[in-house]
Amino acid sequence: MSTLLTLLLQRLRRDRLQLLIWVVGIALLALFSVSAVEKTYGDPAGRENILQLAVANPSILMLRGTPEGGGLDQFVFFEIFTFIAVLASLMNTFLSVRHSRAEEESGRAELLAATPAGRTLPTVATIIYGALVNVVNGLFVALAFIAGGLDAKGSFVAGCATAAVGLTFLAVGLFAAQLMRTSRGANGVAAATVTAAYVIRGIGDALGTPSVDHLHMTVAWWSWISPIGWGQQTLAYDANTLTPLLLNLALTAAFLSLVFVLQARRDSGASLLPGRLGRVDARNSLSTSLGLAWRLQWPTVVGWCVGSAVAGLLTGTLAHAVSGAATADPNVEKVMESLIPGGKGSLVQLFISAIFVMVGVLAAACATQVIIRMRQEEVSGTAEQVLATRVSRSRWLVGYLTVGTASIVLVLLSGAAASGLSAVAVGDDSARVGDSFAAAAAQLPAALLYLSVLALVFVVLPGLTVGLGWTLLGLGTVFGLFGGLVGMPEWMRDMSPFTHSPVPIGTSTDWSGGIWMLCIAVVVAILATVGMKQRELTTA
Repeated sequence: MSTLLTLLLQRLRRDRLQLLIWVVGIALLALFSVSAVEKTYGDPAGRENILQLAVANPSILMLRGTPEGGGLDQFVFFEIFTFIAVLASLMNTFLSVRHSRAEEESGRAELLAATPAGRTLPTVATIIYGALVNVVNGLFVALAFIAGGLDAKGSFVAGCATAAVGLTFLAVGLFAAQLMRTSRGANGVAAATVTAAYVIRGIGDALGTPSVDHLHMTVAWWSWISPIGWGQQTLAYDANTLTPLLLNLALTAAFLSLVFVLQARRDSGASLLPGRLGRVDARNSLSTSLGLAWRLQWPTVVGWCVGSAVAGLLTGTLAHAVSGAATADPNVEKVMESLIPGGKGSLVQLFISAIFVMVGVLAAACATQVIIRMRQEEVSGTAEQVLATRVSRSRWLVGYLTVGTASIVLVLLSGAAASGLSAVAVGDDSARVGDSFAAAAAQLPAALLYLSVLALVFVVLPGLTVGLGWTLLGLGTVFGLFGGLVGMPEWMRDMSPFTHSPVPIGTSTDWSGGIWMLCIAVVVAILATVGMKQRELTTA
């Protein structure tokens, strides 16, 4: 068996469960979206009305995309493609970093480089493996749309667009792995790039020029500098052109060329952006396990706070545009209410709550990384050195739970402050400041629940901490954030903590769901702390 084939099989065996979840999950999202549109907007006149309202409301275009006709096929593409592209992009960034920077960080890449594989062949294997994964993912998306009854040609164009966007971010992830010294840093840079591509595409869509009938839209130039925008410009089910995907392939080739150039010029384990030299003497704060946990985690927390602040700026700025829309039209409110489970209230408040569900996902992701860092410390053996002191296992766990809680609060506060300040800056009502902080507070219980549940997983099933942590967050995001958009069954949406997050609407807010989640989070955290007393350290 050739070395390259062995490397490909090794990657497939290592990722088989994660890939199954990602690919099948994205395909199901595509399939559910078709049935949801047929059920909710089956009437052509109703779809055209919604599209005309969307064109008149930039916030909807920012979240969804640009309309290209009132047919069922075009409407489904308008509804769901940008979300599918974001999920495919994140799948690829995680995949590329896991098989590049994470391997160097653990020392496995250096061992592999001592074999006939050398330093270059593993990177080649990752690229080929990633390309095959994207082909399969694009094929599954196309088949899901076809199974839903959509046009076959347009479905395969949509699948090609999904694969091309994913391939671009595979290259972005590999490039980020050359830049950053740690896998956490590389994942943060790559995820931030995905977010930027989504936001830039959204700005271009919102600033586009509508057709006379308001059923089509010509995007602004912003959308043409976003890889996600290029996938959208294939105009699947309408023009069905693959030409924009040449931009994805060109950018992919450029990033991959840089990857090979940089890898040939740096030492294994080194990075283009070197780490800052440490102090000669440690700070007093590092004399405690809590202080050490915070020192290890704060750069990651800052990154998530920046992402939250960007989302907050977007919220506050666009809330002003939403307030100027035809809020009295029930169809507009219907579109926004589909983003928020059980949400009833003013259009602006619903919009703020919708965006802050995304901020809540960022906070939960930050908490997930805190627990994953604890697992990494255990596997690398550094946790054993800490526990060789007077620090008990329970105290060590409580320290990370404290850091996780503080991280969640900081991420949510960053988003709320940015949203409130930007709303005031564009001349909106000062009440938007209170709405922003209330929406942020509503996301706190769900994020804390993710923190405590993953801590319990770390105690009971430590080997599954990383995989199960990201899987639970991914499923919760898809069910809670996208469930209303694609018409998922209510029982399925109820499986996500984000579905039960309160929707702050004045004095009529029902906080019971948040209170229950807080109580469950506290109980689970206590169980994890007690269980940690009995558990031995393990690297398996």
